[in-house]
Amino acid sequence: MTARDRVFIAIDEANAADPRLEDGQPAELLYGQRMTAEQQHLHPDATDPLAIACRGQHIERWMLPRSAYPEGREGYLTWRRDQGRRHADRVMALMRDAGYAEPDIDAAGRMLRKEGIKRDPQVQALEDVACFTFIRHYLGDFATTQDPDQLLRIVQKTARKMSSAARARALEEFPMPDAFAAAFRAEAP
Repeated sequence: MTARDRVFIAIDEANAADPRLEDGQPAELLYGQRMTAEQQHLHPDATDPLAIACRGQHIERWMLPRSAYPEGREGYLTWRRDQGRRHADRVMALMRDAGYAEPDIDAAGRMLRKEGIKRDPQVQALEDVACFTFIRHYLGDFATTQDPDQLLRIVQKTARKMSSAARARALEEFPMPDAFAAAFRAEAP
């Protein structure tokens, strides 16, 4: 068994404790597996740190609920930053336990904290995988909870997070209304 396999097993064991179910499975366990599937689809030759960061992006996410933070954008952004730190710390510890070298451990931590997004290709790859996972598995249900204008803004924000290559690939892989497609054709800031 490889070190990557050992870390995947540890992440899956942690996420199997998620009390929230989706499709009859613990929600974060399913999310991690979906992230790995998208990573293999988009980046089949991923480094171990990238593959592990994809699998562990939401490790034990339910343990720090959004409701523990104030309403509004500032509360949301603080929660998201704190989650990234928690996820990074937890995954980095699992990588240490599996015998990874510090440079690989640090790389996974940077990815999970989203340090260098749009500048570091590995951090951007993780973000692209997360966006593809959202579009493929979660956008449809999420769309039913949003008014059309808000949904368009969310799709535009999602597209802006992605690399130009990932936006082009999304246009090829996902059928979408013209207004959504325009967001994926636009140049990211």
